[in-house]
Amino acid sequence: MTDLARYSENTFERIKHFTEEGIEFWYARELQRVLEYTEWRNFESVIDKAKEACVNSSNQVADHFVDANKTIPMPKTASKQIEDYMLSRYACYLIVQNGDPRKEIIALGQTYFAVKTRQQELINNYDSLPEDQKRLAIRQEMIAHNKSLAEAAQMAGVETPQEYAVFQNKGYQGLYGGLGAKEIHIRKGLKKSQQILDHMGSTELAANLFRATQTDEKLRRDQVQGKEAANQTHFEVGSKVRKTIKELGGTMPENLPTPSKSIKQIEKEHQKKLPDSEVE
Repeated sequence: MTDLARYSENTFERIKHFTEEGIEFWYARELQRVLEYTEWRNFESVIDKAKEACVNSSNQVADHFVDANKTIPMPKTASKQIEDYMLSRYACYLIVQNGDPRKEIIALGQTYFAVKTRQQELINNYDSLPEDQKRLAIRQEMIAHNKSLAEAAQMAGVETPQEYAVFQNKGYQGLYGGLGAKEIHIRKGLKKSQQILDHMGSTELAANLFRATQTDEKLRRDQVQGKEAANQTHFEVGSKVRKTIKELGGTMPENLPTPSKSIKQIEKEHQKKLPDSEVE
Protein backbone atom coordinates (compact mmCIF):
# COMPACT_ATOMS: atom_id res chain seq x y z
CA MET A 1 0.00 0.00 0.00
CA THR A 2 1.36 3.43 -0.95
CA ASP A 3 1.38 6.34 1.48
CA LEU A 4 -1.24 8.05 -0.68
CA ALA A 5 -3.62 5.13 -0.19
CA ARG A 6 -4.02 6.33 3.40
CA TYR A 7 -5.51 9.60 2.20
CA SER A 8 -8.89 10.58 0.83
CA GLU A 9 -11.08 13.66 0.60
CA ASN A 10 -11.83 13.10 4.30
CA THR A 11 -8.15 13.80 5.02
CA PHE A 12 -8.88 17.49 4.54
CA GLU A 13 -12.42 17.37 5.92
CA ARG A 14 -11.16 15.88 9.21
CA ILE A 15 -8.92 18.85 9.96
CA LYS A 16 -11.54 21.45 9.06
CA HIS A 17 -12.78 23.70 11.87
CA PHE A 18 -15.62 26.19 12.26
CA THR A 19 -15.79 29.51 14.05
CA GLU A 20 -18.67 30.30 16.41
CA GLU A 21 -20.32 32.00 13.44
CA GLY A 22 -20.13 28.78 11.42
CA ILE A 23 -17.32 29.91 9.09
CA GLU A 24 -15.03 27.08 8.01
CA PHE A 25 -11.24 27.30 8.35
CA TRP A 26 -8.11 25.17 8.56
CA TYR A 27 -5.10 25.60 10.87
CA ALA A 28 -1.83 25.98 8.97
CA ARG A 29 0.06 23.73 11.42
CA GLU A 30 -2.40 20.89 10.85
CA LEU A 31 -2.34 21.38 7.09
CA GLN A 32 1.47 21.35 7.24
CA ARG A 33 1.46 17.84 8.72
CA VAL A 34 -1.11 16.52 6.24
CA LEU A 35 0.89 17.91 3.31
CA GLU A 36 4.00 16.16 4.69
CA TYR A 37 6.13 19.21 5.46
CA THR A 38 8.32 18.33 8.45
CA GLU A 39 9.79 21.81 8.92
CA TRP A 40 7.60 24.83 9.62
CA ARG A 41 10.10 27.18 7.98
CA ASN A 42 9.78 25.26 4.68
CA PHE A 43 6.00 25.34 4.88
CA GLU A 44 6.06 29.01 5.81
CA SER A 45 7.83 29.80 2.54
CA VAL A 46 4.91 28.13 0.72
CA ILE A 47 2.50 30.26 2.74
CA ASP A 48 4.41 33.38 1.73
CA LYS A 49 4.06 32.43 -1.96
CA ALA A 50 0.36 31.80 -1.41
CA LYS A 51 -0.03 35.24 0.18
CA GLU A 52 1.67 36.82 -2.82
CA ALA A 53 -0.70 34.96 -5.15
CA CYS A 54 -3.60 36.20 -3.02
CA VAL A 55 -2.48 39.81 -3.51
CA ASN A 56 -1.96 39.26 -7.24
CA SER A 57 -5.54 38.01 -7.54
CA SER A 58 -6.79 41.24 -5.91
CA ASN A 59 -7.85 39.57 -2.67
CA GLN A 60 -7.12 40.78 0.86
CA VAL A 61 -4.53 38.59 2.61
CA ALA A 62 -6.05 39.35 6.01
CA ASP A 63 -9.38 37.90 4.86
CA HIS A 64 -7.83 34.51 4.11
CA PHE A 65 -4.71 34.22 6.33
CA VAL A 66 -5.65 35.13 9.90
CA ASP A 67 -2.88 35.19 12.51
CA ALA A 68 -3.54 32.58 15.20
CA ASN A 69 -0.44 32.40 17.38
CA LYS A 70 -0.54 29.74 20.08
CA THR A 71 1.22 29.22 23.40
CA ILE A 72 2.44 25.66 23.96
CA PRO A 73 3.83 24.15 27.20
CA MET A 74 7.56 23.46 27.48
CA PRO A 75 9.60 21.47 30.05
CA LYS A 76 9.96 22.85 33.57
CA THR A 77 6.69 24.83 33.42
CA ALA A 78 8.02 27.04 30.63
CA SER A 79 5.96 27.98 27.58
CA LYS A 80 6.61 28.98 24.01
CA GLN A 81 4.61 30.94 21.49
CA ILE A 82 4.38 29.44 18.00
CA GLU A 83 3.11 31.02 14.81
CA ASP A 84 -0.04 29.66 13.17
CA TYR A 85 -2.76 30.79 10.80
CA MET A 86 -6.47 30.25 10.41
CA LEU A 87 -6.80 29.60 6.68
CA SER A 88 -9.83 30.01 4.45
CA ARG A 89 -10.57 27.39 1.80
CA TYR A 90 -9.16 29.80 -0.79
CA ALA A 91 -5.96 30.19 1.22
CA CYS A 92 -5.58 26.40 1.34
CA TYR A 93 -6.12 26.30 -2.41
CA LEU A 94 -3.34 28.83 -2.96
CA ILE A 95 -1.03 26.91 -0.62
CA VAL A 96 -1.42 23.57 -2.42
CA GLN A 97 -1.03 25.37 -5.76
CA ASN A 98 2.36 26.59 -4.55
CA GLY A 99 3.34 23.36 -2.79
CA ASP A 100 6.01 20.83 -3.74
CA PRO A 101 4.71 19.22 -6.97
CA ARG A 102 6.74 16.08 -6.21
CA LYS A 103 4.45 15.26 -3.30
CA GLU A 104 1.46 13.20 -4.45
CA ILE A 105 -0.58 14.42 -1.49
CA ILE A 106 -0.20 17.92 -2.97
CA ALA A 107 -2.00 16.73 -6.12
CA LEU A 108 -4.75 15.30 -3.95
CA GLY A 109 -5.02 18.62 -2.12
CA GLN A 110 -5.13 20.52 -5.40
CA THR A 111 -8.09 18.46 -6.58
CA TYR A 112 -9.96 18.79 -3.28
CA PHE A 113 -9.46 22.51 -2.70
CA ALA A 114 -9.65 23.55 -6.36
CA VAL A 115 -12.96 21.82 -7.04
CA LYS A 116 -14.47 22.95 -3.74
CA THR A 117 -13.23 26.50 -4.25
CA ARG A 118 -14.65 26.61 -7.79
CA GLN A 119 -17.97 25.39 -6.44
CA GLN A 120 -17.88 28.05 -3.74
CA GLU A 121 -17.08 30.71 -6.33
CA LEU A 122 -20.00 29.61 -8.47
CA ILE A 123 -22.56 29.87 -5.72
CA ASN A 124 -22.44 29.79 -1.93
CA ASN A 125 -25.08 27.08 -1.51
CA TYR A 126 -23.71 24.87 -4.29
CA ASP A 127 -24.04 21.62 -2.30
CA SER A 128 -27.79 22.20 -1.80
CA LEU A 129 -28.50 22.80 -5.49
CA PRO A 130 -30.34 20.17 -7.54
CA GLU A 131 -28.20 18.32 -10.09
CA ASP A 132 -29.50 20.29 -13.08
CA GLN A 133 -28.57 23.61 -11.44
CA LYS A 134 -25.11 22.30 -10.57
CA ARG A 135 -24.61 21.31 -14.19
CA LEU A 136 -25.67 24.74 -15.42
CA ALA A 137 -23.36 26.50 -12.97
CA ILE A 138 -20.27 24.44 -13.81
CA ARG A 139 -21.01 24.51 -17.55
CA GLN A 140 -21.05 28.32 -17.46
CA GLU A 141 -17.77 28.30 -15.59
CA MET A 142 -16.39 25.88 -18.17
CA ILE A 143 -17.28 28.24 -21.02
CA ALA A 144 -15.37 31.08 -19.37
CA HIS A 145 -12.30 28.98 -18.59
CA ASN A 146 -12.19 27.36 -22.01
CA LYS A 147 -11.83 30.86 -23.46
CA SER A 148 -8.89 31.50 -21.15
CA LEU A 149 -7.42 28.09 -21.99
CA ALA A 150 -7.70 28.84 -25.72
CA GLU A 151 -5.83 32.09 -25.18
CA ALA A 152 -3.07 30.33 -23.19
CA ALA A 153 -2.79 27.66 -25.88
CA GLN A 154 -2.51 30.31 -28.58
CA MET A 155 0.27 32.03 -26.62
CA ALA A 156 2.08 28.67 -26.52
CA GLY A 157 1.84 28.26 -30.31
CA VAL A 158 -1.48 26.50 -30.93
CA GLU A 159 -2.76 28.74 -33.71
CA THR A 160 -5.25 27.19 -36.14
CA PRO A 161 -8.68 25.70 -35.31
CA GLN A 162 -7.35 22.30 -36.39
CA GLU A 163 -4.38 22.59 -34.03
CA TYR A 164 -6.67 23.61 -31.17
CA ALA A 165 -8.90 20.59 -31.83
CA VAL A 166 -5.83 18.35 -31.47
CA PHE A 167 -4.85 20.22 -28.31
CA GLN A 168 -8.31 19.72 -26.78
CA ASN A 169 -8.28 16.06 -27.79
CA LYS A 170 -5.03 15.52 -25.90
CA GLY A 171 -6.65 16.80 -22.72
CA TYR A 172 -9.58 14.41 -23.13
CA GLN A 173 -7.21 11.51 -23.83
CA GLY A 174 -5.31 12.19 -20.62
CA LEU A 175 -8.44 12.46 -18.48
CA TYR A 176 -10.38 9.63 -20.16
CA GLY A 177 -7.64 7.00 -20.26
CA GLY A 178 -6.86 7.33 -23.97
CA LEU A 179 -10.35 8.14 -25.23
CA GLY A 180 -10.50 11.20 -27.45
CA ALA A 181 -13.45 13.39 -28.39
CA LYS A 182 -14.61 10.99 -31.12
CA GLU A 183 -14.59 7.98 -28.79
CA ILE A 184 -16.36 9.93 -26.03
CA HIS A 185 -19.04 10.97 -28.52
CA ILE A 186 -19.59 7.33 -29.43
CA ARG A 187 -19.57 6.20 -25.80
CA LYS A 188 -22.21 8.80 -24.90
CA GLY A 189 -24.27 8.08 -28.02
CA LEU A 190 -23.98 11.65 -29.24
CA LYS A 191 -24.30 13.10 -32.70
CA LYS A 192 -21.28 14.81 -34.23
CA SER A 193 -22.94 18.21 -33.83
CA GLN A 194 -23.62 17.73 -30.11
CA GLN A 195 -21.07 19.12 -27.64
CA ILE A 196 -19.63 16.65 -25.16
CA LEU A 197 -19.69 19.13 -22.29
CA ASP A 198 -23.46 19.60 -22.69
CA HIS A 199 -23.98 15.91 -21.93
CA MET A 200 -22.04 15.56 -18.68
CA GLY A 201 -23.23 15.32 -15.11
CA SER A 202 -21.86 17.72 -12.49
CA THR A 203 -19.12 15.32 -11.32
CA GLU A 204 -17.79 14.80 -14.84
CA LEU A 205 -18.02 18.52 -15.57
CA ALA A 206 -16.09 19.32 -12.38
CA ALA A 207 -13.26 16.96 -13.44
CA ASN A 208 -13.09 18.66 -16.84
CA LEU A 209 -13.20 22.10 -15.25
CA PHE A 210 -10.23 21.18 -13.09
CA ARG A 211 -8.39 19.82 -16.16
CA ALA A 212 -8.99 23.07 -18.04
CA THR A 213 -8.09 25.47 -15.24
CA GLN A 214 -4.93 23.59 -14.27
CA THR A 215 -3.73 23.32 -17.88
CA ASP A 216 -4.40 27.03 -18.36
CA GLU A 217 -2.39 27.91 -15.26
CA LYS A 218 0.48 25.52 -16.10
CA LEU A 219 0.82 26.80 -19.69
CA ARG A 220 1.08 30.35 -18.40
CA ARG A 221 3.18 29.64 -15.30
CA ASP A 222 5.74 27.45 -17.11
CA GLN A 223 5.63 29.66 -20.23
CA VAL A 224 5.23 26.55 -22.39
CA GLN A 225 6.24 27.14 -26.00
CA GLY A 226 5.41 25.07 -29.08
CA LYS A 227 2.20 23.26 -30.00
CA GLU A 228 3.68 19.84 -29.28
CA ALA A 229 4.73 20.92 -25.79
CA ALA A 230 1.29 22.45 -25.22
CA ASN A 231 -0.40 19.22 -26.34
CA GLN A 232 1.81 17.19 -24.01
CA THR A 233 1.07 19.54 -21.12
CA HIS A 234 -2.68 19.16 -21.65
CA PHE A 235 -2.36 15.37 -21.81
CA GLU A 236 -0.21 15.23 -18.66
CA VAL A 237 -2.57 17.43 -16.66
CA GLY A 238 -5.55 15.33 -17.78
CA SER A 239 -3.66 12.16 -16.76
CA LYS A 240 -2.80 13.65 -13.38
CA VAL A 241 -6.44 14.54 -12.71
CA ARG A 242 -7.41 10.99 -13.69
CA LYS A 243 -4.81 9.52 -11.36
CA THR A 244 -6.02 11.66 -8.49
CA ILE A 245 -9.63 10.62 -9.09
CA LYS A 246 -8.47 7.00 -8.91
CA GLU A 247 -6.53 7.61 -5.69
CA LEU A 248 -9.65 9.21 -4.18
CA GLY A 249 -11.67 6.13 -5.09
CA GLY A 250 -13.83 8.05 -7.54
CA THR A 251 -15.49 6.81 -10.72
CA MET A 252 -13.52 7.25 -13.91
CA PRO A 253 -15.16 9.96 -16.08
CA GLU A 254 -15.87 7.60 -19.00
CA ASN A 255 -17.86 5.39 -16.61
CA LEU A 256 -20.07 8.16 -15.27
CA PRO A 257 -23.66 8.11 -16.53
CA THR A 258 -24.75 10.44 -19.33
CA PRO A 259 -27.68 12.61 -18.16
CA SER A 260 -30.99 12.21 -19.98
CA LYS A 261 -31.22 15.98 -20.51
CA SER A 262 -28.64 18.12 -22.25
CA ILE A 263 -27.56 21.49 -20.90
CA LYS A 264 -29.46 23.16 -23.75
CA GLN A 265 -32.67 21.36 -22.72
CA ILE A 266 -32.22 22.47 -19.11
CA GLU A 267 -31.62 26.05 -20.24
CA LYS A 268 -34.81 26.01 -22.35
CA GLU A 269 -36.83 24.66 -19.42
CA HIS A 270 -35.33 27.31 -17.18
CA GLN A 271 -36.24 30.08 -19.65
CA LYS A 272 -39.87 28.89 -19.81
CA LYS A 273 -40.17 29.21 -16.03
CA LEU A 274 -38.97 32.82 -16.03
CA PRO A 275 -41.47 35.71 -16.13
CA ASP A 276 -41.63 37.45 -19.50
CA SER A 277 -39.92 40.53 -18.06
CA GLU A 278 -36.86 38.44 -17.11
CA VAL A 279 -36.64 36.70 -20.47
CA GLU A 280 -36.66 39.94 -22.48
